[in-house]
Amino acid sequence: METFIRVFKYVRRYPWLAAGTLASAVLGALLVIVFPQVTRHIINDVIEGHHPGQLWKWIYIGAGAFFLQNLFNALRIFLNNHFEQKVIFDLRSDLYSHIQQLPLTWFDSRSTGDLMTRVLEDVTAVERVLIDGIEQGVVAVIQVLVVSRMLFVWTSPALALLALAPLPLLAGGALTYTLTAHKRYRLQRRASSAMNSVLHDNLAGIRQIKTYVREKEEHERFNQNSNELRTATLTVMKAWAIYSPSMDFFASCGRVLVIGFGGSAVLAGTMKIGDLVAVLMLVEFLYNPIGRLHQLNQLFQAGRAAGERVFEIMDEKVEPGSVFVKDETGVKIEGDVRFQNISFAYDEKIPVLRNLNLHARPGETVALVGSTGAGKTTLVNLLSRFYEYDSGTIFIDGKPLRDFSKGALRTAIGMVTQESFLFNGTIRDNLRLGKPDATDAEMLAAAGAANVRGLIEKLPLGLDSVVGERGVKLSVGEKQRVSIARALLKDPPILILDEATASVDTETERLIQEALDRLMLQRTSFVIAHRLSTVRHADQILVLDRGRIVERGTHDELLALGGIYARLCENSFFARPDEVAVPDVTQVG
Repeated sequence: METFIRVFKYVRRYPWLAAGTLASAVLGALLVIVFPQVTRHIINDVIEGHHPGQLWKWIYIGAGAFFLQNLFNALRIFLNNHFEQKVIFDLRSDLYSHIQQLPLTWFDSRSTGDLMTRVLEDVTAVERVLIDGIEQGVVAVIQVLVVSRMLFVWTSPALALLALAPLPLLAGGALTYTLTAHKRYRLQRRASSAMNSVLHDNLAGIRQIKTYVREKEEHERFNQNSNELRTATLTVMKAWAIYSPSMDFFASCGRVLVIGFGGSAVLAGTMKIGDLVAVLMLVEFLYNPIGRLHQLNQLFQAGRAAGERVFEIMDEKVEPGSVFVKDETGVKIEGDVRFQNISFAYDEKIPVLRNLNLHARPGETVALVGSTGAGKTTLVNLLSRFYEYDSGTIFIDGKPLRDFSKGALRTAIGMVTQESFLFNGTIRDNLRLGKPDATDAEMLAAAGAANVRGLIEKLPLGLDSVVGERGVKLSVGEKQRVSIARALLKDPPILILDEATASVDTETERLIQEALDRLMLQRTSFVIAHRLSTVRHADQILVLDRGRIVERGTHDELLALGGIYARLCENSFFARPDEVAVPDVTQVG
């Protein structure tokens, strides 16, 4: 019940739509009693009473009632659709906003397919319960009460009680189904998420699947998850297959009792045939809404399971300072960065950084070198506050890092990674991530500095060319240079380059390196690099090993030292100064 109380808060935002929808539904429901009354008078008064002049009067009344009923129904559907979409939009928007404010550590253990299922499918399932459930549920209850009252008015109390006799059985069946259905629907929602997760992974990794000829195995994995969803759905449907016909049978028993005892009353002369026909119509109008209530019960259970999954996310704690705004102070960040006794661990038992100290002055380039798992990427992630350090302090321009809002901090930091992510839009869309109000001239100038303008001008649509999902229509080097152009447009005082020249050929690396040299001018830069071209001219080279800085200095100083850095160079981690070598991935990460 708590889940639906929480969702009901969204319904309360639109009281007039709710009231209009409900009023239209109620008025339409009340009109159902008109036609049985019309039928009763036509049979008893017009046909048996031989008053043909009254026939068309009752026909007009019946037709008018049907017209008004459908008019109110059309109004209900119109209002309900607007009501539904507003609630869906609000709930989905709040869920997405909350997801954006969750820390990266939360995403590390979540499947993208599962999240998509919750945002797209589960939100809709929750909304349907409230909007359709409230509207149809209230209307059904009102119709049952009104029709029950009319049965007692038009018939003897005994016949009315016979019509209502199956109600205890119907209520008991509904209660039994309600108490046992939640677990089944919850398993079905989980199975649906699992299948969507596999589907998302396979679509995102289709090139790897084809490269490694894994189509058969991945098809089997998909079928396994699809079969689990099929089994969970069949479990739900089996219960419904017993529940729904059972309820229909109990309702049919009520119909049989009424026609049996009512027919006997007509034969005995204690009841008119028109009254019996009207009663039989009322009995149908009694059990139809009861049938809808059973269907709503099924909807309710599905929505309850979906709602728990939606609010499970919304109950997760957001990361501190997750409301991203520009720096209110307007103070320009110069780029003086200092790590003081910084320690960090993803798992408390396995520290990644240990008592780390460094100082990068404005405009300096700091290169980070070390083996895989040494902590290089973790270090720059702490600077961006993607993760929060456990102890020590990071200072920006002498001010503690945590004194900056995350929005202001990340506005001041640009990042170019080895696998540059481009959104499935145009080049213009992707460049404007760096500067939303950038003009075409500014974008082309940045593209020129990033050595990608020639590519853009060759494309038929230029800046409006679509890059495809994750930039699939561009080569690795082209995506990298678009990312550099995006960072140039952002014009941040602090720059992070995470292996930005890895995995490309020599000519492409030259173009990227030229673009990076322009990008790093007068910026504080942290460079995680495999290649000598981005390391040898750094103001500081920091060698990390098991989360500690074990060597620091310039290229020449570290070579002279003859330590880890010198051995990395000797082992072909770096090529000769006049050439670029592809790194040995066993030596560095």
